[in-house]
Amino acid sequence: MKLINKIYFLAFLSLLVLSCQEDDLQFGDITAPTNLEVSFIVQGQDAMNPDGDGSGKVYFTATADNAINFTYDFGDMRTGSAYDGTITHQFVEPGVNTYSVTVIATGTGGVSTSKVVLVDVFSAFNDAEAKTFLTGGDGLSKTWYWAAAEPGHLGVGPNDPNAANPGENNFPAFYSATPFEKNGAPESMCLYMDQLVFTQNGDNVTYELLNGGETYFNGSFEGVAGGSNGFDYCYAYDTSGIKNVTFLPSDSIVPDDEKRGTAMQFSGDGFMSYYINSSLYDILEISENRLVVRSIMNGDLAWYHIFSTDDPNAASGGTTGSLVWSDEFDVDGAPDPANWTYDLGTGTNGWGNNESQTYTDRVDNVKVENGVLKITAKAENFNGSNFTSARIKSEGLYDFTYGTVEVRAKLPTGGGTWPAIWTLGSDYQTNTWPAAGEMDIMEHVGNNQDVIYGTVHHPGAFAGNADGGNLMVSGVSTDFHVYKLEWTATDIKFFVDDQQFHQVANDATLPFDKDFFFIMNIAMGGDFGGVIDPSFVESTMEVDYIRVYQ
Repeated sequence: MKLINKIYFLAFLSLLVLSCQEDDLQFGDITAPTNLEVSFIVQGQDAMNPDGDGSGKVYFTATADNAINFTYDFGDMRTGSAYDGTITHQFVEPGVNTYSVTVIATGTGGVSTSKVVLVDVFSAFNDAEAKTFLTGGDGLSKTWYWAAAEPGHLGVGPNDPNAANPGENNFPAFYSATPFEKNGAPESMCLYMDQLVFTQNGDNVTYELLNGGETYFNGSFEGVAGGSNGFDYCYAYDTSGIKNVTFLPSDSIVPDDEKRGTAMQFSGDGFMSYYINSSLYDILEISENRLVVRSIMNGDLAWYHIFSTDDPNAASGGTTGSLVWSDEFDVDGAPDPANWTYDLGTGTNGWGNNESQTYTDRVDNVKVENGVLKITAKAENFNGSNFTSARIKSEGLYDFTYGTVEVRAKLPTGGGTWPAIWTLGSDYQTNTWPAAGEMDIMEHVGNNQDVIYGTVHHPGAFAGNADGGNLMVSGVSTDFHVYKLEWTATDIKFFVDDQQFHQVANDATLPFDKDFFFIMNIAMGGDFGGVIDPSFVESTMEVDYIRVYQ
């Protein structure tokens, strides 16, 4: 028995050695491809049309010794691959453009060789109408929101190219959201807060997703945001930054009479609010105020999105009442003396907050220019301080009780900057703070960039224990945003761009039933502003308007 086992073992060893030898023979040497050559033909190219016929199609051929695959980076945010090296690509940027096309030949063991060729090609594809619908036109921007009131504003169905009638797939057959369905639970409420901003400059269109730092993820991809709930969920996820939009002919299975024929490709992994790991969206319908798109997830599921230019939160966050007071800052020079006066100097103990600046009324620190109020903080020696800034107020000129306040502003940057747009109880000189009350419509600190704070101070909650909330808002120092306060006898609500982020119940026990006046300033450092960046030179808060509705 032992002899038989020994024979079997020796036979097995022989087979194993032989197998390994055969594998070595099959694998061969790890060798980088050589003699990589790339050629291309532009469709319709001739003496009269040296850059092609306007279709944008280019036929590529790559060859190399020892290559088992070829990949292409076409220089227009798109890539492709071909085992035999031949591939057709359609360039869609309007006009004649030069593309730097990189071809990578890969050999055994993953080693590769690359080559770059320059391709001049003319494309006549340009859906100018779709661009205008999306953006409002050249030089303009338009904001889109989920059409939350419309059935099926989010839905999914099959994407089956082998279906007998592919057109039947042009609807969310598997799931269709009911009106305002995602408002029902905290894990999905972030979706309707999203703002999709499209901007056009010439033929170029850019896109930015403003979602306050929270993204609604399909459960299949929650790991991208570090999630593990196993279902669709709102996760903290940074979508800041401008994406480029490429428009290209649609190649989806949807019949031509059920789609526009134009698709959008977003750069930098951009996506339209709901994360399904796709950056390509087929436009099914588009008009001035309605947009329907279709995108494919994992190759077999088609997701449908419906957007509108109507903010779904407007019913709860919109502005009501009549305009009773405003400053549009449309006269250059000093701020209107009928509306504004100044706080000057360093105050007591750095205005009660250990702030480092001296406030002035100099044009270097405060002025109206080109339709905006500009308050500038500077690093400079002045009257014993290392920084200067400005603080203007409506005290004695305008105060009010109850109403909606809207301020459109762009904020400064830099560690230690502390801009604020706020209100103070008009009786503060006889009713010492915090008894007089304070409502901070907007505060921001450069050491915590893009986080907006809304706060109330009163005897029961003030300073470090004040009653406040905050919201992550992308681009507060690069773009204008609208900061809003809704103040009634029963509630005080805080908004950014009509997105509510904090609410305080108001009643007769609180000091918010009397007149308040406005203050706008940039402090430097202090208890809230924190450490000032030693490289700070200057930065400006720009205010487009301030308005009161009652």
